[in-house]
Amino acid sequence: MIGIALRHAGRRLLRDRRARVALALLVALALLGLLAPLLAPFDPAAQIDVVGAARRPPSLAHPFGTDDYSRDVLSRLLHGARTSLSIAVLAVAIAATVGTAYGAIAGYAGGVVDTVMMRLLDGLLAIPRLILLVGVLAVRGDAGVGSLILLLGLTGWFGVSRLVRAEVLSMREREFVAAARALGASGPRVLLVHLLPNVLAPVLVAATLGAGNVVVLEAGLSYLGVGVRPPDPSWGNMILEAIGGGHVQLWWLALFPGLCILATTLAFTALGDALRDALDPRTEGTRE
Repeated sequence: MIGIALRHAGRRLLRDRRARVALALLVALALLGLLAPLLAPFDPAAQIDVVGAARRPPSLAHPFGTDDYSRDVLSRLLHGARTSLSIAVLAVAIAATVGTAYGAIAGYAGGVVDTVMMRLLDGLLAIPRLILLVGVLAVRGDAGVGSLILLLGLTGWFGVSRLVRAEVLSMREREFVAAARALGASGPRVLLVHLLPNVLAPVLVAATLGAGNVVVLEAGLSYLGVGVRPPDPSWGNMILEAIGGGHVQLWWLALFPGLCILATTLAFTALGDALRDALDPRTEGTRE
């Protein structure tokens, strides 16, 4: 039944023009990042000619111009796509996994266990995520991309856990769960086989919407100097290098990575919105 529902949702998703455009854009960005070593005309860290080729506006030789160190902006943009999208996807995967497990256990256990776990979650939610990330990354110094992914993932699961808990609470007393218990299914089996597959739809929507948020959050952290550190390119630290140098007239240094962040965030948001409609049978026939 779940497979049939997912196939039906997939067909509805592909009929949605928003979803098709968003998917095409995200696939294109992912391919550009994946193939960056082959597509980039220059090494992203190569200083071509610090004296003669620095701060050049877009031209045939450098379609997106060069920066203060004569590095090709297009090459850095392509490699930055790989970095920014990888961080977003992996961090969201960690957050969705941890949040789903935490919320499912709390919702299924109920009682004192649920109360304690939810009060702990309330305490974590009281800490502003951005301040926590900036503080931890500033203390750790050069944390690296792996540590950044882990921190973003381990601070992004709170909302998912509340969503999963609510879904499990609403389904744990339904007939199919009672039938599974009557047939001798253990608690873990009921949770893994009968409940979790039925809460995947809202988790997928939350993860898709969350990926766009992580792209912006990573860019903000890199802009603040605590995210991806130079010379490794990311869209955020490219904007930092553009604005931090005080070269307002070098518009291309901030424009192109800013457009990439904007396009990626809008694509994830549109895809998440379309996915929510596709997975909700009540919206069938109500939207184009």
